[in-house]
Amino acid sequence: MISPFTRHFKSNKRTLSLLQQCHLTMTQIKQIQAHLVVSGTLSDPFAAGKIIAFCAISDRGDLDYAHLIFRHLPHPSTFIWNTMIRAFAEKNQPIRALSVYKQMLESGHLPNNYTFSFNLRACIDLSAYLDGQKFHSQIIRLGWESYDFVLNGLIQMYVNCNFISSARRLFDNSLNRDVVSWTAMLNGYAKLGQVGTARQLFDQMPERNAVSWSAMITSYAQVGMFKEALELFNEMQLAGCQPNHAGIVGVLSACAFLGALDQGRWIHAYVDRNRVELDRVLGTALIDMYAKCGCIKTAWQVFDEMPARDVFAWTSMISGLANHGHSKSAIELFVKMQNEGIKPNEVTLICVLSACSRMGLVEDGRRFFESMNKVYEIKPGVEHYGCLVDLYGRAGMLKEAKRLVCEMPMEPDSYVLGALLNACRVHGEVDLGEKTVENLVDLRLDHGGVHVLLSNMYASAKRWEDVAKVRKGMEEKKVKKVPGCSLIEVDGVVIEFVAGDMSHFLMENMMLLLLGMDKQLKSIGCDLDTFEFSVTL
Repeated sequence: MISPFTRHFKSNKRTLSLLQQCHLTMTQIKQIQAHLVVSGTLSDPFAAGKIIAFCAISDRGDLDYAHLIFRHLPHPSTFIWNTMIRAFAEKNQPIRALSVYKQMLESGHLPNNYTFSFNLRACIDLSAYLDGQKFHSQIIRLGWESYDFVLNGLIQMYVNCNFISSARRLFDNSLNRDVVSWTAMLNGYAKLGQVGTARQLFDQMPERNAVSWSAMITSYAQVGMFKEALELFNEMQLAGCQPNHAGIVGVLSACAFLGALDQGRWIHAYVDRNRVELDRVLGTALIDMYAKCGCIKTAWQVFDEMPARDVFAWTSMISGLANHGHSKSAIELFVKMQNEGIKPNEVTLICVLSACSRMGLVEDGRRFFESMNKVYEIKPGVEHYGCLVDLYGRAGMLKEAKRLVCEMPMEPDSYVLGALLNACRVHGEVDLGEKTVENLVDLRLDHGGVHVLLSNMYASAKRWEDVAKVRKGMEEKKVKKVPGCSLIEVDGVVIEFVAGDMSHFLMENMMLLLLGMDKQLKSIGCDLDTFEFSVTL
């Protein structure tokens, strides 16, 4: 005959086993909790831990309800304390996580190694360097520093707070470095712009995963080393490693800058083939890539396919339309964006003002500019003033453009004065153009392009002596115009053509590559034997 105690024990065991089912709802959890309360089992740390863990960590749970149960427990175990700290840290409530830790110490409970891994995560979210240092001291006193996940948490905390030297000391003194600690250090140097040091670490890594590859690719893309990012992505493919979300976004930005459309299309196909979620970040990266590579229709298709669009996706699409001469569509999309309740940001307004400038929509441009403060609560920056100056200049309203430059609440930069100078060149306002150049010289913004614009302005007015004077001044000051260049992609190889480049490094493999282009070059009047170019792999 089975005793009542045995039946009671088995009943509670079956009840607790229900918590392993992932489809449970909070209503069912509360029913299980009620059963455990009636049976007196909820006072057991194991049973309470199961209930709290489900409520706090599960996607179907309720963190506030878990905290309510937790507060009424007379003697929570270390596991339960850790569960609450972890839940708050993982659900972007780091202050509450540290508050629970403080209560844990006040109750007399000692933390363990898992406690500190969650505390350090909270410090990372808060960039709380001083708290992180305190935890580091406690970790050393309690002897938890040798645990991999604790060490990695410390390295990431110091990296996040920009104390790279402290992170490096920990890294160098560790005997248990894994791919996580290597990648954390790599990210730290990349974050500070020290991409060379990051690459040295990357090359020394005994093991690489998708995160480390993608971190290095993203690092290159963030500092503008787009060719290197694309090269590394190709190496990653040869190594048989599949890129993660961050790596895909990083290499798409490189493709956008380089105009590497074939590579960009391959990555898009990879995304579709592997059913990678087209979230806001990835969708925006694809829109930007297609727009900058000249495929505005495909960019629009991606935009339409996105399940959710934020201000960055809208802005990227508006920018692409404006840059491809579809200013009317860009403005219409901006209106649609507002109708859908998406608030524009500073960059959105720059794109819209640029679209107005290209179409000569002076009144619309003025209205959008004036609405920045009144409607969107965005303080116009120097870039917005530059767009408005360009709008006036293209419309031949030089007096308004000059007055705007004089009345700006900040000092004009090279873009603002350059827009005014270009308008002077187009409309033959030599005197105003000369004064503008004087201002650029005073601000030390007189780069080669400014002198060339001034020279062209004098040439348009047939003031040849002044043209010669400007050119002579450029020679004396050793000011050189940055040569124009173009990037094209041939069979996945990015080739850069630079105007006037006299480099002599016709390598045999490049000759073989260009032989296939010989007929195309001759058709436009270029002879392969005398063609001046530079090649970048």
